[in-house]
Amino acid sequence: MQRLPGLDTLRAAAIVWVMLFHSWVVGGLGPHFDWLSRYGWVGVDIFFVLSGFLIGSQVLAPLARGERLDLIDFYRRRAYRILPAFAVALALYVFVPALREFDGLAPWWQFATFTLNLLIDYRAQPAFSHAWSLCVEEHFYLLFPLLAMALARQRSGKALAGVALLLVLGGIALRTALWLHDTALDPPRNWYIEDLYFPTWARLDGLLAGVLLAALKAFRPMLWTRAQAHATVTMWAGLAVIALAFVLFRDRVALLPNAIGWPLLSAGIGLLVLAAAGPVSALGRVRVPGAAWIAGISYSLYLSHKIAFHLVQVALGDRLHGVAIFAVYALAALALGSALHMWVERPFLRLRERRAMRRALPVAA
Repeated sequence: MQRLPGLDTLRAAAIVWVMLFHSWVVGGLGPHFDWLSRYGWVGVDIFFVLSGFLIGSQVLAPLARGERLDLIDFYRRRAYRILPAFAVALALYVFVPALREFDGLAPWWQFATFTLNLLIDYRAQPAFSHAWSLCVEEHFYLLFPLLAMALARQRSGKALAGVALLLVLGGIALRTALWLHDTALDPPRNWYIEDLYFPTWARLDGLLAGVLLAALKAFRPMLWTRAQAHATVTMWAGLAVIALAFVLFRDRVALLPNAIGWPLLSAGIGLLVLAAAGPVSALGRVRVPGAAWIAGISYSLYLSHKIAFHLVQVALGDRLHGVAIFAVYALAALALGSALHMWVERPFLRLRERRAMRRALPVAA
């Protein structure tokens, strides 16, 4: 698939923002960087919208052409992409406790079965908890192709619109009910994380926004082209919607942001992805130096950055301040993420392509 500079910029911004947010695990980067890190959790939502769009495009493009979707090949490619680096990171967390940013770690099988986000005891098991978003992604990879094939047989936009509306309204109703239930009972656990923030069924809005963009591109290409012609307006509209969502999320655990804030935020990010997926807007046209590289190693960075932060904290403690500590943490995270990408992720991606070429040879012959 062709690399688009706008999508690389969004992906790079997302991982950098997530790492800034997760600096709280080592005591934060100081008040000078608080304004940068406060809303860093939004980086995960950017990843969700990007994933919905890119994976949705892979799945929906052949279906739009009337072709059969090769499920085995899809799952094989996802496994080569996700599992090797994840397995190495999990092994480090399980077998080298000194690398953990916190002491408590969920049982290994919750990570291996991608059920961590549904079963975690967050207060007792906070180490490697950022793997929750990988669980959401894996559930999406598993179920979305099946749903897409079923909807493609309908050949009706009304069916897709109905499912999308059901997911949005159902998510609002579910999160509202959970919030009211938990605030009334106030259970002795981190119910916000465990019931509202981590579970897959509460975090479908970003993936849905990306999938709807992919469906528009695959099934309504002329409408997609017309939308791309107004990408600059779309970009500014997306930033305005995201700003409105930020206003709602000033109190992140309140009812209103958790009821309607997630679909609103996802819609704003979706508009940015739409603007970034073509050359019209500045976001889609300008190549930000280093963004493509950071985007390329973003998965390995996400897996390993807390380990890097912890190692810096153990080695240096409070001896660095201001810009110096920011630079050291950044360099450590980039070094470890690059190593995981180069030594694990990239070799398996190359192996995936070599095996795909071998399987294609008999067909070509």
